[in-house]
Amino acid sequence: MLYRKMPKTGDELSILGFGCMRLPMAEGTIDEPRAIAQIRSAIDAGVNYMDTAWPYVNGQSEPLLGRALKDGYRERVKVATKLPTWLQHSRADMDRYLDAQLQRLGTDHIDYYLVHSLDGPSWDRVAALGIGDFLDQAKADGRIVNAGFSFHGLAEDFTRIVDAYPWDFCQIQYNYLDQQFQAGTNGLNYAASKGLGVIVMEPLRGGNLGLPTAPPAVADIWNAATIKRTPVEWALRWIWNHPEVTVVLSGMNEEAHIEQNLAIAAEAAANSLSDAELELVDRAGRTYKELMQVGCTGCGYCMPCPMGVQIPKCFDFYNKMHMFGNIAEAKFMYAAFGSGITGNDEPGFASQCVACGECLEKCPQHIPIPDILTKVAAEMEGPGFQEQVDGIREHFKKGLS
Repeated sequence: MLYRKMPKTGDELSILGFGCMRLPMAEGTIDEPRAIAQIRSAIDAGVNYMDTAWPYVNGQSEPLLGRALKDGYRERVKVATKLPTWLQHSRADMDRYLDAQLQRLGTDHIDYYLVHSLDGPSWDRVAALGIGDFLDQAKADGRIVNAGFSFHGLAEDFTRIVDAYPWDFCQIQYNYLDQQFQAGTNGLNYAASKGLGVIVMEPLRGGNLGLPTAPPAVADIWNAATIKRTPVEWALRWIWNHPEVTVVLSGMNEEAHIEQNLAIAAEAAANSLSDAELELVDRAGRTYKELMQVGCTGCGYCMPCPMGVQIPKCFDFYNKMHMFGNIAEAKFMYAAFGSGITGNDEPGFASQCVACGECLEKCPQHIPIPDILTKVAAEMEGPGFQEQVDGIREHFKKGLS
């Protein structure tokens, strides 16, 4: 495992952080024995930065992480969690939520505490409520050690938030598709110039950049490389090539993914990619942008939809259809997973959208969700669609009887 120093504190953090937003599931809840085993095995392998948040896995993530860090594991890691800004209505709320998070995590302090999912308007709102005073007092009384924020807004708002408080670190979405998106490369460099550590989220763009089989046009680019690497390795190495990045978070919920990421994190030093390799990654990024229809990372912040639309799943199958060109397979998977046979038996198709706009207020990517759902429905739910859904349901009923 390679380590990098947090600029203001000198903390040596593993360049790979464990993101606890996408933990292994079983029957609608966290598969606790498996999740705890995964977290502890990563710590044993050198990972020392654990990231969670109040809403992750329907509120189950923080308590699970707290249980995973018993038996001496808490002392071996730095814990990061986040104040849910959208639930704060007063200065007193901030203390109540922090105290509840300390209890959920079974600890007396949070090493890296973030104001969650900021953009310009949400920062203005919590600033008016006294977020600066809250962070100052929480640091003074030892409940938090380092103060930071995660960002999902416009580039111009990022710089003013950086300048608005003496932050220790920040967390941004960054990958080779998002060099000019949200904070982007300019934001990364600006934060680093101010002495902030930078934690990177969504390094694989919701998993899309790490699919085992890349789209043919992208696979051709990777195959042209002198040194052969998997799509995951190209994506992670590109981020770690930036010395301004302190930690990259990975939502690892498969043992094989953990092993793969650990192996890459043992070798991915800053400034280790050649100019030719960097150009190769840029070509892959341009190709993906030509293929992808929706910039959705699958974070799920838009959920639940009041009409039951499974928004991230709709976008995922829609993107895959355009990226891979396998129309029949994509439509079958959309019909199967959208029909509810793998969940609560309620359908979640794009055509159920009534454009209420509730998702627009939640989406950190600012995607025009209702408009795109209309396109998804038009392309994925054509003639014969309902018959296909009925056939899939009947097949699964037979399989269970």
